[in-house]
Amino acid sequence: MYAILDIETTGGKYNEEGITEIAIYKFDGHSVIDQFISLINPERPIQPFVANLTGINNQMLRNAPKFYEVAKRIVEITTDCVIVAHNASFDYRILKTEFSRLGFEFERQSLCTVELSKKLIPDQESYSLGKLVRGLGIPLSDRHRANGDALATVKLFKLLLSKDLEKTIITDTVRTETKRQVDDKLLKLIEQAPNATGVYYMHREDGTIIYIGKSKNIKKRLNQHFTNDNRKSKRIQEEVVTVTHEITGSELLALLKESEEIKRNKPRYNRALRKTKFDQALYHFTDDNGYINLTVGKVDSKKNSITTFSNRQQAKSYMHRWTEEYNLCQKLMGLDNGKSNCFNYTIKKCLGACINNESPEEYNIRAQKLIFNSSFQSQDMVIVDRGRDIDEQSIILVENGRFKGIGYFNLNHQIQNIDILRTIITPMTHNRDAQHIIQSYVRQHKKLKIIKLPKND
Repeated sequence: MYAILDIETTGGKYNEEGITEIAIYKFDGHSVIDQFISLINPERPIQPFVANLTGINNQMLRNAPKFYEVAKRIVEITTDCVIVAHNASFDYRILKTEFSRLGFEFERQSLCTVELSKKLIPDQESYSLGKLVRGLGIPLSDRHRANGDALATVKLFKLLLSKDLEKTIITDTVRTETKRQVDDKLLKLIEQAPNATGVYYMHREDGTIIYIGKSKNIKKRLNQHFTNDNRKSKRIQEEVVTVTHEITGSELLALLKESEEIKRNKPRYNRALRKTKFDQALYHFTDDNGYINLTVGKVDSKKNSITTFSNRQQAKSYMHRWTEEYNLCQKLMGLDNGKSNCFNYTIKKCLGACINNESPEEYNIRAQKLIFNSSFQSQDMVIVDRGRDIDEQSIILVENGRFKGIGYFNLNHQIQNIDILRTIITPMTHNRDAQHIIQSYVRQHKKLKIIKLPKND
């Protein structure tokens, strides 16, 4: 099965582009069986030359869905499919980047019709989509629009399949879709694993932990480990003898346990995970006019940050979102470098703090609300998430802005009494990684229950 797609973007710096339009055609090798086409609000401006090329401008996208609103549909239509695109490395990179900003790992196999065309239709004057399909007599309308280009790619791919006499494309696809055989040892380890959220530990023959991971589905994740053929996976497959696990129910608890236990056990094959997972932080300062300004910069252990982000793209995405959510000024959020009022003031979405039309006192109330909601500083709270069983819930305890530990409860009175709460949690280490994990997870899961604890007298 194939997901033939085309993406239009804002342009801009590498990995800072945003999607403006996407078209996906699900293709079974014979005909299209499903499709998804949509404009997307990229939450960032379109480069002028790109707007001229595609005809898509900022005004057209104001009411379009944002990427997170269509992400589920994209996952659904591409599941168990090979991604096919003209210059697939670009489209696939853009999709992975957008999903990464949402904290989701989007992984699919891909095929590039540029590379296939060079192999199966040699000696063409050009392999750009427009010139190639024109030379092959394939109709193309709406060039540089996602739907037009995706439809042309569908027709081109059908032609390539017919020209592939050695059936290389289909053979490779079948090889991808059919998981490679795993030996009896690994197959047994997969069969013993649960379809549950938690942390898993791979052990060598002497019991030494060689890898720690977390997953929302441990069985599925082990299957990926044991069918992968990269160098690290092959070494793990050779050494692993036993896999133990701990079900957490909550993905947040799994993330926290994984981070803590990698630091404690230092498994051989977790070296990459020991590196800091975030490098951007949100800071604030008050300017000469008395307004609170919010800015994103490199993580600095000497400064008190409000919250942290995995990368600058994620940070900018949230800055745009918070500007709307808290009705803040783009200039005071570092999103507009103009000399006069910000763009939002022009369209009556900013109350005029950028030109002193709103008092610092009124503006700062909303800025302080954002800071309070996003910061751990001095906060006492319990984050409640799903448990391991239907009658159980999990908790993360934060006291005085410091992560204290995780636990589970069945009865509500257990989390109303701070002394009982401290008894039922498993103490864990507060550090920047744990704080980042919690803040990032809370940002992405708005329906989480958060209980503010009363301050002790």
